[in-house]
Amino acid sequence: MAKVINSLYNMRLLDDLAGKETTIHRLHPITKLLTTIVYLTVVISFGRYEISSLLSFIFYPVVIFVLAELPVVPILKRLLLVEPFIIGIGILNPLFNHHTMALGGIVISRGWIIFLSIFIKCGLTVTVSILLIATTGMDKLAVALRMLKVPKIFVLQLLLTYRYISVLIEEVSRMMRAYFLRAPGQKGIHRNVWGSFAGQLILRTFDRAQRVYQSMNMRGFTGEYNTGNIEKLSFSDFAYLAGWSIFFILARIYNIPMLIGSLITGVIN
Repeated sequence: MAKVINSLYNMRLLDDLAGKETTIHRLHPITKLLTTIVYLTVVISFGRYEISSLLSFIFYPVVIFVLAELPVVPILKRLLLVEPFIIGIGILNPLFNHHTMALGGIVISRGWIIFLSIFIKCGLTVTVSILLIATTGMDKLAVALRMLKVPKIFVLQLLLTYRYISVLIEEVSRMMRAYFLRAPGQKGIHRNVWGSFAGQLILRTFDRAQRVYQSMNMRGFTGEYNTGNIEKLSFSDFAYLAGWSIFFILARIYNIPMLIGSLITGVIN
């Protein structure tokens, strides 16, 4: 029961964080969305063996954490939720790719290098995506998507799924509370009632969805997501987007960690 309540709290935490008033939060949603898209595109474009170049892209999420005053631990916990999937995708490379190469004077399997590359890429992309939601909010993100001419059906599906998944968790919480009141002292839900429990949840979901849809129609819902007044982009928005885009492109062209290391050791000519 506590896990369900904790999941509900975690779902709403990002919305609470998006309500802050910091420099990052005040930026236009489309600015943050486009910056994130550029970041993701550049990170994904790296080759399988370009690990050192990826280290430059840790700088961006660190800056966002600091300027947006976001708590590190709760966001990293969300990252840990997807790490098993990342490991499951990348762990096959060391098993099938036994070719070796020298990395910093150390001979290592290319499979492990590919695995590390996948791990870093996925970690960076997922973290930045979470930061986008935590600094923008799903409603404003939907506004940015519509401004980019993303089909409204896609935006509505994304918005409603994100918003009402907490309603589903609340429904599960009520069902579990009712179950434990009828079975005091029992740990967990007995496997004999898993089927009926899932069936009741599906029926309740359909019923709740119908009530939600009727409520939306009574409030004038016509299939279009109304965004209200949309603020225009300011000079700071363009400067933010241009500045980070230039940094990402330079970090893609030049191996900044390698250059810094060469400067420190005095090897650079």
